[in-house]
Amino acid sequence: MIKTRIQHLRALLAENQIDAYIVPTSDFHESEYVGEYFKARKYMSGFTGSAGTLVVTTEEAGLWTDGRYFIQAARQLSDTGITLFKMGEEGVPSIEEFLKDKLPKNGVLGFDGRIINARFGKNLMQKLEAKNISIQYEKDLVDFIWTDRPELSKEPAFLLDIKYSGKASADKLLALRDEMKKKGATVHILTTLDDIAWLFNIRGNDIAYNPVVLSYAVITLDKAYLFVDEDKLSEDIKTQFTTDKIEVKDYLAIYDFVKDISSTEIILLDSKKVNYAIYNNLKSEVKIIDEVNPTVLAKATKNPVEIENLRKAHIKDGVAVTKFMYWLKNNIGKTEITEISASDYLEERRKEQEGFIELSFDTICAYNSNAAMMHYSASPDSHAVLQPEGLLLVDSGGQYYEGTTDITRTVVLGEISNEVKRHFTAVLRSMLNLADARFLHGCIGLNLDILARGPLWEMNLDYKCGTGHGVGYLLNVHEAPNGFRWRKVPERDDGCVLEEGMVTTDEPGVYIEGSHGIRTENELVCHRGEKNEYGQFMYFEHITFAPIDLDAVDTSYMSKTEIKRLNDYHQQVYEKLSPYLTAEECQWLKEYTRAVE
Repeated sequence: MIKTRIQHLRALLAENQIDAYIVPTSDFHESEYVGEYFKARKYMSGFTGSAGTLVVTTEEAGLWTDGRYFIQAARQLSDTGITLFKMGEEGVPSIEEFLKDKLPKNGVLGFDGRIINARFGKNLMQKLEAKNISIQYEKDLVDFIWTDRPELSKEPAFLLDIKYSGKASADKLLALRDEMKKKGATVHILTTLDDIAWLFNIRGNDIAYNPVVLSYAVITLDKAYLFVDEDKLSEDIKTQFTTDKIEVKDYLAIYDFVKDISSTEIILLDSKKVNYAIYNNLKSEVKIIDEVNPTVLAKATKNPVEIENLRKAHIKDGVAVTKFMYWLKNNIGKTEITEISASDYLEERRKEQEGFIELSFDTICAYNSNAAMMHYSASPDSHAVLQPEGLLLVDSGGQYYEGTTDITRTVVLGEISNEVKRHFTAVLRSMLNLADARFLHGCIGLNLDILARGPLWEMNLDYKCGTGHGVGYLLNVHEAPNGFRWRKVPERDDGCVLEEGMVTTDEPGVYIEGSHGIRTENELVCHRGEKNEYGQFMYFEHITFAPIDLDAVDTSYMSKTEIKRLNDYHQQVYEKLSPYLTAEECQWLKEYTRAVE
């Protein structure tokens, strides 16, 4: 099937006189996760991971993805004729280097300009300039192959009440315009869906697990235009938009609208986010300020209302996860439980929580060796039956009106080896070490990552991903610009200074191919601490609360300080969750949050 689709694409390349074609994992907005209409890379390659780029030439095909998906991609690309290129690995060429080598002189590179960002498109032009390569960006060739392609989402939007958002859209627009004036901009083009949803206090259901609305926005110093399917907007939204002087235009009208922007305007945009087609529709004389959207930082620094709501959301989520762990521990070996039925049970516990909307991502429920794949996904055709032995890793989260959650717990189902206990304890130490950090304002995640990675590096172990990512508020579970990682990764915008109000995950892990995977994940809120002659000190607050399985903890590998951190955390877990549990669940939780020595 995949080979046939690649052959069809090559026939279209020949017909259009194109030498190579790029199919990224993207929509018109550079979203990390995309709606069904936009899953062209998955359709053409068979690789189902959330990150990857397919490149097809007249003779070769390759797929580039990162370390989270190396194992999964190798399996899914087997027998497709598509070569896996492991991004970041020694000796692996970048997409630009590959194209520079493979494209003939005076050749033609093709892609749909709506799903390639302007920065990447411009970089390609520069890298390929020596070969006089031209770009054809006005045709979506996959559309000719994908005959039963789903339609664009028509899901309705809803207004987020100020009791959840903490700030009115009108006030957010005023603050944005202040930032525009500081930068000397008169027009701001905004195309990222989470930024738009945050700015206008709307949410939707156009991408699974990401409550956003397919839309574009253009903000001037006195007007705001929202490009969206008007049928998605309720009367409440339209009334609010009228009050806030937000003019609604058709979703795809943005492409002609930007052509008419006066050449005297100064446009603020982020070329890593604005797509190549929009960028190329602007008048060549227009002055462009190419910077990160001001909404990125504003959105990431949660306000006091959002922080308090998030605390409530995480209590609800912790209750659901704890009920799940109790059920799993008490039923394993007594009744058949699979990765899918376990995942479904956890989802049902979340649905019981007031204010729950949907999951925040597709639950990763991975048994034993499946957990070595960081982003494993069980399916009806391929899943494991759980046995009373080994480990189950569950990475999951929910979307609540009070915010977005993301938590991972690894649960012992039966007998495990001493090596597994050592690995589990090292991951626990790593998570707690980072959570307990005290640092001066000005630090970025790069400065702190060693606190988590250190216990694993001492064992000559590592994990091929970041230690943590920012989390949105009833928005994307992965949110820029904050994160933890030990080295800069160009495609990850998570190297900013850690500010008060930022929410970041803390999720170190161990992944042993063919054996087991372990991850323990909490979310942390950054706060200001003491300010003295040395500067402004910062610290983190746990907002995730659920027990960490003591059946896998070997305290002989832990210092007294680390043991105290674990006991203090578990005391909070019991105090916060026990009021919402049954007597039996409370008794179980008391045992699994007991003080250890």
